[in-house]
This record gives sequence, C-alpha cells and structure tokens, in this order.
Amino acid sequence: MTGVPASAAGGSSGAQGARGSAAAADGAASGVSGSVSDATGPAADSEDARPARGGKLTAAAVNQASVWNVANLLTMLRLLLVPGFVALMLADGGYDPAWRSLAWAAFAIAMITDLFDGHLARTYNLVTDFGKIADPIADKAIMGAALVCLSALGDLPWWVTAVILGRELGITLLRFLVIRYGVIPASRGGKLKTLTQGVAVGMYVLALTGWLATLRFWVMAAAVVLTVVTGLDYVRQAIVLRRQGIAERAAALEEKQA
Repeated sequence: MTGVPASAAGGSSGAQGARGSAAAADGAASGVSGSVSDATGPAADSEDARPARGGKLTAAAVNQASVWNVANLLTMLRLLLVPGFVALMLADGGYDPAWRSLAWAAFAIAMITDLFDGHLARTYNLVTDFGKIADPIADKAIMGAALVCLSALGDLPWWVTAVILGRELGITLLRFLVIRYGVIPASRGGKLKTLTQGVAVGMYVLALTGWLATLRFWVMAAAVVLTVVTGLDYVRQAIVLRRQGIAERAAALEEKQA
C-alpha cells in the first residue's frame, strides 16, 4: 500500500514533457500571431481608415432609438393621462367625490412627471426634438383639460380659464415668433406660476368643502395674478430680445458692407 505507482514515478519527466509541449504550443501561437500581425500591415490599416459600411444607417438608428428615453416616456405618459383624467373628471355627472379623487390622482401624476421629465432630459443629456415639442404640448393639454372641465361643471369661472389658457398659448406663440433672435428662458416667476397653478387646479378638482374650499379660492387668485404678471414679463423680454437681435443684425450688415 506504500508503493508509488509507475505513473507517479514518472511524474517529473511527464511534467517536463508537458511543459515542453506547452512551450512549443506557445511558440506556434506566437508565430501565428506574428503572421497575422504581418498580414494586417498597410492594407489592413487602409481598411480601418475607411468607415464601415452602413455607418450612417447605424448612427441614424441610434438617434432614432434615443427618442425612447425615460424623459420622453414620462412625457408620453402625461399625454395618455389627459383622456383618462377627463373621463374620470366627468364620470357620474362630474360631482361624485370618489371619481373626483381618482381624477385628482391622475392630475397629480401628470404634474409630478412634468417636474421630472425636463430635469432628467437636461441632467442626462436626453434632450430630443420630440421632447422639445411634446413636453409643452403635454403640459398645456393636462392643464387645459382640467380648467375646461372645471368651468364646464360650474366649479370655476370661465374667465379664469380664458385668462390662464390665453396666457399660455399666447406666450408659446410669442416664443416661436422671436426664436430667430434668441430663446426666452424660463424665469423663477414662471416656475412659481406653474407650481401655483398646479396646486390651485388640483384643489379645485377635489371636492373640498369648508375652509379648504375658501383656501383654494385664494390659491387660484394667486395663480391668476402670477399668470398675468409673468406673462407681461415674457412680453417685455420678447420685445428686448427682438430689438437686440435687430440691432446685432444691422451692425453685422454694416460691418460686412464696410
């Protein structure tokens, strides 16, 4: 039982043979790699210098796929919530507290996604042409739907709806009219206006009574004031931006003629 098998006794020489075989294999592999590296000389470099076929198609596919990012998906969700919100808001005549609570939940989700999609797009470089167009449309669609439903149900005066929607549509049109001269940035007042509008409309969507019903009146009053004041400020910025743009173009034209 203490004897050593013949295979073990020849282990030393077997190991040396294995190492020799491995060295030979390594040499063969290095020779093959050397042949491959020799083959990838100037001709191979010239192949690498040329763009791969279908490169433009691949880039286009990547750009198109980038539309389906998380920021745009949140915007799409907000668009899909609009008809759902209207259906919940007007269910059972539009005065059932349970349906109004569900409508408020849909409106709240839409407002929350509005806060996050733009931030995500800017932070993670997810800005797309689709997002630039769809995001403001989604914002105005959910707010407009809520205001129209509230006015149709008699909960909110039509003139309030007209002031808010008129301001939103007017400023959007104004931005497009002066886009050739520059971009009117969103101000802190505009952001505060959006927040106040969302809170006020959300309070009106809920079937509130007592002091909460009184409070929502004053919140909506503040929202209307901010809507008008910030709207006038955007008009002022648009006028200044247009004048500056015209002056810069005139100066560039004079310099070119000189």
